[in-house]
Amino acid sequence: MQLAVLMLVFGAGLAALLSTLRLLRGPSHADRVVALDVFLAAAIALSVAASLATGRTVFLDVAIGLALVGFVATIGWARLIRETSDSARREKP
Repeated sequence: MQLAVLMLVFGAGLAALLSTLRLLRGPSHADRVVALDVFLAAAIALSVAASLATGRTVFLDVAIGLALVGFVATIGWARLIRETSDSARREKP
């Protein structure tokens, strides 16, 4: 069990590191939104790892809350990107 938690923490840390690089480098807004989603998934994985390591279920509640907020935020960012790209197309002659 401890090995599984350690692997989960290592994988989530690696995913967070790589998504931070993609968040900073871009190149497009869609890449940055996907990087934020991966970063959020890493945070959820770390919450699950904390729950497994400590035996407390409160961390699972945190993971569910993060998933819900992340879903709503992703929908919001996707709509914003779509609207800005649509307005940019309308401005071109």
